[in-house]
Amino acid sequence: MSIQERRLEMGWSQEQLAQHSGLSVRTIQRIEGGRRAGLESLKCLAAVFETTVSLLMQEQTMADTSTPTTSSPVADEVEREAVEYVQNLRAFHMHWIAFAIIMPALYLMNMSISPDVRWFEWVGMAWGGALILHVAVIFGLFNLFGAKWEQKEFRKRMNDRH
Repeated sequence: MSIQERRLEMGWSQEQLAQHSGLSVRTIQRIEGGRRAGLESLKCLAAVFETTVSLLMQEQTMADTSTPTTSSPVADEVEREAVEYVQNLRAFHMHWIAFAIIMPALYLMNMSISPDVRWFEWVGMAWGGALILHVAVIFGLFNLFGAKWEQKEFRKRMNDRH
């Protein structure tokens, strides 16, 4: 049974399903339009429909084999890159928040246990360096082997073969 069939069985509109599940209406529309739902979306839907995520995944897999996809490979690639960027951005924010919380705690611990040896500074410099690298990667400042490089190397390899 598809998500749409489950929704209609409950007598809900897409907006009502979005409210009950905590997903956006656009996400519901995409899923019902044939797009694969992500794990988090499936968890929300499984809770609303009182079923398991694995059952929804099985139903989604069966639906994928029976309906042709309408999205283009370029659109899928752009969406995949956008999702990857947002996930990396989220990881960066978690990284600097952890730094901001843990470093003062390490300072207090250092000052209370061994104030003569300031080891927290070494931890802060190493971690701060990792944060700077994280920023460089997220915002493309350190993109030595990115998509452009891959395309250039691919073209070079293909030209060598012909």
